[in-house]
Amino acid sequence: MFPSPIQNASPWMRTGYKVLLPVSLVLWLLPLIGVAITSVRPAGDLAAGNYFGMPSGFAGVENYTAVFRDSPIGLYILNSFKVTIPTVIGAVGISCLTGFALAVYRFKGNLVLFFMFVAGNFIPFQILMVPVRDLTLKLGLYDTVTGLVLFHAAFQTGFCTLFMRNFIKGLPFALIESARVEGVSEWKIFRHIVLPLMRPAIAALSVLIFTFVWNDYFWATVLVQGQHAMPVTAGLYSLNGQWVAAWHLVSAGSIIAALPPVAMFFLMQRHFIAGLTLGATKG
Repeated sequence: MFPSPIQNASPWMRTGYKVLLPVSLVLWLLPLIGVAITSVRPAGDLAAGNYFGMPSGFAGVENYTAVFRDSPIGLYILNSFKVTIPTVIGAVGISCLTGFALAVYRFKGNLVLFFMFVAGNFIPFQILMVPVRDLTLKLGLYDTVTGLVLFHAAFQTGFCTLFMRNFIKGLPFALIESARVEGVSEWKIFRHIVLPLMRPAIAALSVLIFTFVWNDYFWATVLVQGQHAMPVTAGLYSLNGQWVAAWHLVSAGSIIAALPPVAMFFLMQRHFIAGLTLGATKG
């Protein structure tokens, strides 16, 4: 049912694996490598049509300095943190409670409610553009950080609940039953028994949601217009000139914008991998 380890494969399969793995890795990283090279390419290369060749010189210092000089990228990054961090806290916090309720309690409509959370993940988010924009206008949340936070938290809660409910479902239910026999309240069971066991899942889910929200471009352009609330993904467009696309500056800004989620992944790597693989094996 499961694929056999590559160590057990035939010699020619192992050789093919060793050859194809680096090739696949390079092909997968090719766009990122292209962006990184463009970020240090002089503007003259792009004007001369040298898009994919070797740069004629190194202009990394000038390009990265120009990003901070010609655009308020510091404000954009701060706005991204203002949107992403509260969204992660809100979505993960709510999903811990909803996942616990759906996994532990048996009540009428439990499965239907769970399916509603799951079904929300399959709705194409583009069709929500007009009603969500109109709703934020009516509530006075359009072009605000609060509007983005509330939307992302609501939109990500469905996936987070699916993740947390399935994770809690795999925990030993005997721990909860024994605590109930001892007269422990439901809130203390959740806080002192279930929540500590959920730490790997919380870490893994936080990294995923942080990356999803930080890299969002669609809603950053739909729900925000002014620089005061614009995240970095939408703010990078300001690096382009009116008539000429400054791809070297956009590429440098993209590398800068990608650093926070990459740094968070490496900081949380141990917990992230533990959260994704916990329960993958028996025994």
